Amino acid sequence: MRPTALLPLLMIAAAVAVSAPAWLPQAHAQAVHRCTDASGAAVFTDRRCEDVGAASRVIRPRLNAQGQPAAPLHLGCPRKLSDLVQQITGAIDANDANRLAALYQWNGISDASANRLLDQMETIVRRPLVDIAPIFPAVEPTPVLDANGQVIDANADGYFPTPSPPQKPRPVGLRLQQTLANTSTPSSTVLGIRRSYDCFWITL
Repeated sequence: MRPTALLPLLMIAAAVAVSAPAWLPQAHAQAVHRCTDASGAAVFTDRRCEDVGAASRVIRPRLNAQGQPAAPLHLGCPRKLSDLVQQITGAIDANDANRLAALYQWNGISDASANRLLDQMETIVRRPLVDIAPIFPAVEPTPVLDANGQVIDANADGYFPTPSPPQKPRPVGLRLQQTLANTSTPSSTVLGIRRSYDCFWITL
């Protein structure tokens, strides 16, 4: 190949090499930003808040009984289920949807889904919390076997007692027992539990 034919190829290769660092990282790391639009509604997006006509969402500092800034909270990822329950409780007690949103794994969530989820979280934190109860997986009835190991009764209705499992099952969700705002009407919300990166996360 003649040198004159190589020149365009070299120029293209140089352009790709220069531009690659600018776009490669963006394809792998997309942070979710919490924003507030002109109406005051919360917006989650992987773009800059300014690009969607919103402003960066500012979390107001908590105040103690004396009106002074409260001690900072430990908001690291919950490694134990009890830590997750404690952080959910703190978010609801503080009426802070941002703190509840911090317990959600937002990877792969679209803008539309993020808005819907945040609306749900804002509704949850506005309701007084009564209790958080674990949800365990359903236990299938154990069939009745004869001496030869043959099934003589499927026990589909659970009439015959099911032996206790050798190990207590792990919760698969959390049930939030609350009351509707300014009323005594009971309300219940189920949060799923996901384990990822050695931390517990909630799902809705």
